[in-house]
Amino acid sequence: MPKQKTNKAAKKRFKVTGAGKLLRRHAMKSHNLEHKSAKRKRSFARDHEVAEADAPEVRKLLGR
Repeated sequence: MPKQKTNKAAKKRFKVTGAGKLLRRHAMKSHNLEHKSAKRKRSFARDHEVAEADAPEVRKLLGR
């Protein structure tokens, strides 16, 4: 059986922690930032965990 290829787009967007959690970047951090509060922009900067419903699909794309 051939090796499974990792989806390169997913590899660039998601990170797997040592504990096996999937992390993602928050959306809405790229433009119109002058209209958003500093508190809101700080929360966008942190990595967030992938939703439980989406995790199996992301793992499949990452080959895990």
